[in-house]
Amino acid sequence: MAAPDPGTFTRREGSAPGPGARRDRAGAGRAHGKVILLGEHAVVYGAPALALPVPQLTVAAKATGHRWGREGEEQVSFTMSGPGAASATPPATEGLRRLVAEFTLRTGPTGPVRVDVHIDCAIPEGRGLGSSAACARAAVLALADLFERRLDAGAVFDLVQASENVAHGRASGIDAVATGSSSLVLFRSGTVRELPVPLPGNGFVPPPGPAGGRTGGFDGLFVIADSGVSGSTREAVELLRQRFERDAGTRTDFVSRVADLTDAAARALGDGRPGELGERMTENHELLHEAGLSTETIDALVGAALAAGGLGAKISGGGLGGCMIALAGEPGHAEEVVRSLREAGAVRTWVVPVGRFARHAD
Repeated sequence: MAAPDPGTFTRREGSAPGPGARRDRAGAGRAHGKVILLGEHAVVYGAPALALPVPQLTVAAKATGHRWGREGEEQVSFTMSGPGAASATPPATEGLRRLVAEFTLRTGPTGPVRVDVHIDCAIPEGRGLGSSAACARAAVLALADLFERRLDAGAVFDLVQASENVAHGRASGIDAVATGSSSLVLFRSGTVRELPVPLPGNGFVPPPGPAGGRTGGFDGLFVIADSGVSGSTREAVELLRQRFERDAGTRTDFVSRVADLTDAAARALGDGRPGELGERMTENHELLHEAGLSTETIDALVGAALAAGGLGAKISGGGLGGCMIALAGEPGHAEEVVRSLREAGAVRTWVVPVGRFARHAD
């Protein structure tokens, strides 16, 4: 996937009705959750990060244009439903308002318009699963569909990122990308590379090797566990920033070590070495723990996943709560990890298969 360069919108001729016109139509947009495998926080400072789309955590948006009215009546309102409805908190709301302002500036709809955007979000809020970015992505795609505007990938990225910067402060951009990707992504300083690892429903099949065998590839299952406690990306980013300001050497060491772990994990994914990937995940957790971003609950879940045979485990996302993610090598191992996590206090779990397990899940 190319870097998310700034994009433009192309308007179809005659697509926007003039002032006073009425039109009974709606636009739709979709997105999904994501989880960080390695690299959170360090990615803000230029290190790479690996992100895994979570296709079963969906967001659907519907934008309904009620009428194009008189001057002064322009309004776009948002309503939320689903487990992620709590994401309509003031920061997220302000982020969506910024998105609307940027969308209007770029597309220039003809005449004032009243639009209701309903967002049905299955992503729990405050868990590091990309709820705000996914909601923003689904909303902007619904608005573009309603107004019959074409968006390229760069334009979508810019609009979602504008919302994310308001919601979270300094956003790296990885959520804006991963909530619309169908593959694992390696993100570094605004450049995105999709990794050819099959996920449920993305249709990717590795090329055949000699005698019809696969040319390498990765097989495994990722188990995501919700600690039941909301995290705060904004607070975690600020905590780490203050720590780095007190000791610049700490920042250099943290970013360098995370970058090395993430690069090694990406190679392990490409070469089909799940054991090595798991080890790098656990080492990344230790760095995040040392930085004060984990919690006793998350640490207990990480320990439970490893004790149950998980190949690796770590906190995922902003930290100070939220979710952890573990790697299991086989379905039987994943069941054991899920059982152990539940016993350790996880309030819910999700399993994301990759490789041949993803194809079996289709």
